[in-house]
Amino acid sequence: MPVYSMTGYASLQSTPGQMQADANQGFDPALPDDWRLSLELRAVNSRFLDLTFKLPEELRPHEAALRELLQKQLRRGKVELRASLEHQSSAPDQMQAPSVPLLQRLAAAQDAVRSWLPQATPLTVGEVLRFSTAPSSLALEPAQMQQWLLQCMDSLLERFQQARETEGRQLADSLQQRVDGLRALAKEAEPLIPQLVEQQRQRFLDKWNDAFKQASAQSTAAPVSAEAAQERALSEATAFAIRIDVAEEITRLQSHLDTIENLLRKGGELGKRMEFLIQELHREANTLGSKSAALDTSRISVDMKVLIEQMREQVQNIE
Repeated sequence: MPVYSMTGYASLQSTPGQMQADANQGFDPALPDDWRLSLELRAVNSRFLDLTFKLPEELRPHEAALRELLQKQLRRGKVELRASLEHQSSAPDQMQAPSVPLLQRLAAAQDAVRSWLPQATPLTVGEVLRFSTAPSSLALEPAQMQQWLLQCMDSLLERFQQARETEGRQLADSLQQRVDGLRALAKEAEPLIPQLVEQQRQRFLDKWNDAFKQASAQSTAAPVSAEAAQERALSEATAFAIRIDVAEEITRLQSHLDTIENLLRKGGELGKRMEFLIQELHREANTLGSKSAALDTSRISVDMKVLIEQMREQVQNIE
């Protein structure tokens, strides 16, 4: 399955005649073809599915059907559907001069109004043209309107899903690059760990021995045997070495990276699982930094955090 982004956009314009020609789904040939339906569907990232509809009054009765359709197709995201209906004759290049009977009716209506309201403003040319070109209501039965609307939505969702899939593929490629970068950093850190642990262990022993000699020289109590002191020093040094050993963190980090790669190959709805894995990666990188006893491992920890933060921002856009 592909990886889908929560961000997407698609638009569509259609008339009943165009839908009949495009979809070939037995559309009623008697439907009026002088109206145009415009649809826009856009989405941004969100933790849950949040649907918003901006519809004209003619389409309000069909909001429930639109909501059900979108809920079947989408799982997460802040989604907005805009729709508008426009009469074709309202376009400027199709404007016609008002007829004489219409002008007579408008004049009679104006005279009747001004006989009661002498201060009323006379009709302007623009108002006359607007009245003369005002479209009649869309003569569609509710079932016909819903059939037209849902067929348009099917085409719109197909474009929308293609846009989300394209962006999701780009996100997956970008995430894979960050995963490769983290693997390279982990591989760089692995050979440093035994060497750093041994260096810190020896450094701890040297400091312990120096402190023990100074304490023995200044103390008036019974001296501690060299064997007991050495045994205690080795025990403390080993415990310290264990505390700064990050081999376990590196192993867990690589395991999380394996899981992320498997999810990217599998695709589908993986956004929430990826968010959890990013948190785990961040935890391992933080532990690596806090245990770091050398400049090299500190630098590796910082570089890991930068890549993980980039991954976190990208994962927020995955469904």
